[in-house]
Amino acid sequence: MLTSARTRHALAIGLAASLLLAGAVGLLTLLQRERLPLLQRIERAGVLVVATRRGPTTYHQGPQGADGFEYALVRQFARDLGVEVRFVFPDTIDELLDATARGAVHLAAAGLCITAERQKHLDFSDPYEYASEQLIYRRGSKRPRSLAEIGPGEIQVIADSGHEHILRQLRDTAFPELSWQRVPGVGVQPLLSALDQGLVKYTVASSNEAELSRRLYRYASTAFELGEPLPLAWAIRKTDDHSLLDAINAFLGRTQQDGRLQRLHARYYGHAGRMNFVETRQFWRNVRDRLPALRGHFEHAAEITGIDWRLLAAIAYQESNWRVDAVSPTGVRGVMMLTQSTARQMAIKDRDDPQQSIVGGAKYLRIVENKIPARIQEPNRLWLTLAGYNIGFGHLEDARILTERDGANPDLWLEVKQRLPLLARKEYYSTVRRGFARGQEPVDYVDNIRNFYDLLVWYTTTSDYETRDRLLVEDKQ
Repeated sequence: MLTSARTRHALAIGLAASLLLAGAVGLLTLLQRERLPLLQRIERAGVLVVATRRGPTTYHQGPQGADGFEYALVRQFARDLGVEVRFVFPDTIDELLDATARGAVHLAAAGLCITAERQKHLDFSDPYEYASEQLIYRRGSKRPRSLAEIGPGEIQVIADSGHEHILRQLRDTAFPELSWQRVPGVGVQPLLSALDQGLVKYTVASSNEAELSRRLYRYASTAFELGEPLPLAWAIRKTDDHSLLDAINAFLGRTQQDGRLQRLHARYYGHAGRMNFVETRQFWRNVRDRLPALRGHFEHAAEITGIDWRLLAAIAYQESNWRVDAVSPTGVRGVMMLTQSTARQMAIKDRDDPQQSIVGGAKYLRIVENKIPARIQEPNRLWLTLAGYNIGFGHLEDARILTERDGANPDLWLEVKQRLPLLARKEYYSTVRRGFARGQEPVDYVDNIRNFYDLLVWYTTTSDYETRDRLLVEDKQ
């Protein structure tokens, strides 16, 4: 039966009204969803989008993949929220700040210092670190003592960076003639590389960046600091919604209280600054001249034991500088400097044979590691193992006992390394089972190996082939 025109008209109006209502409900739902606090939206989406930059203090390739102080801190924050992280890498500081101000990313974690200009467009978390700005000059040239000695435009600095901010402040307050060249980019490494080659006279870097980069850019040296340390913090879009900012500050407060922040700092910076110019130059010479003949043996030992060959190579460099004929006054010898008793334990017939020495050292390292309590996780497990490999597991246990007596955590290398030197003092070693030991030696031993390991990981993963190859060229100076 056909419906009348009036009925059809009424049905059409009803349908239109229903569609409008449905649309309104959908729009209202959407608006309500948009009104959810930012933190809740992030938790629902399950992803935290973070702008950062590639560099030694922020995000780089480590032994197991992505690594870095900022990277690790962000990952811990995301774990606390129960979400994943997606990192993005703007090409310049201006793009990084703009993406954050527009809300294209949830936060920026890139070693940013807090400035009044940035605070006009961004909200900043509580500081998680302080770093001073340093004028960097090329070793071998005349070291300036003041900005008054710097000629017009002789400083090159990353545009819109905290480094440029401090130069502006100094020009406006004390050095009106100061000028510099602005270079687009997001990290200071290209400028340090150019300075290392003699292509740039001066640049500016944060103290933490300079300390870690000096192992690669040997001629980059600090002339002087440009002022008091500046606070570093995460940045987010400036809005009335403070849910994410409150969560960040609460997280940073927790990490400060429970020691996680200090442990992260020790993990990424605790061993830095130990290698001087001569040691760094000698290391890269030996990478060129000695490592190629031994690399196959390290890789073979890695296949047998599952230990990263670069770690084995770092240990061997600390032991012998990769000299197959190395001999100590106490009779330890070979690439891994094995004692006679260790060689017998590992069934090594010839300590001077590099393959036997490396395999024996790797197997012995595993034996020491298996004595470390299973509850201790990486990286503390590795660092404690290295200390035990050097000083002996018994003395390591004595240091852990002293740590526990102090009310500190004996499972953390940061705590144990502070007590190891006490084993050389009678008032302490007389109270533990194994007695006297040169406890500072394993502390230096572990820190040195960490530096060598970092450099070998960088050497085998970097895409900066120009810097890598330049490090292997014989110095002319």
